[in-house]
Amino acid sequence: MQNEVLKAIRERRSIRRYETRQIADEELKTVLEAGTWAPTGHGTQSPVIVAVQNPELRERLMRMNADIMGVSTDPYYGAPTIVLVLAPADNYNKERDGSLVLGTMMLAAHSIGLASCWINRVDTMFESEEGKAILRELGLPEDLAGIGSLALGYASSQPKTVKPRKEDYYKVVK
Repeated sequence: MQNEVLKAIRERRSIRRYETRQIADEELKTVLEAGTWAPTGHGTQSPVIVAVQNPELRERLMRMNADIMGVSTDPYYGAPTIVLVLAPADNYNKERDGSLVLGTMMLAAHSIGLASCWINRVDTMFESEEGKAILRELGLPEDLAGIGSLALGYASSQPKTVKPRKEDYYKVVK
């Protein structure tokens, strides 16, 4: 069976090399709006999506993430846009809901010709005092937990190989 959604699922890859040019506003809006259509527990729509294109804030986020990772390189691979997904810390479904938002945005990005890569450590970033300060600067509540983030932009290269899927990846029980 084949359709455009299944094709996008099969073809999407995590990209780790980006062009420096910024993505178009319409493309960004398309990806962000796609994230709002991801399912959430009890339909709460509790995740918070923040797209960062401001160079100074992008640099701060990059440094925070790199420090946690223990590296001096850019964990966002030079992508010009960083998309943060946060959720109320007391929401039982925060990781599930936020993960679905991130995955949906990754598929949407791929479907319109953008590249993305899920970037971790956002939980630790926003548990820190610096993370809380950034939330305040953005006018967001300090009790948001970081779920994940995306490097988002135009790919400067594509992976040359794709791992085959494991034969025993799924089972059917009837």
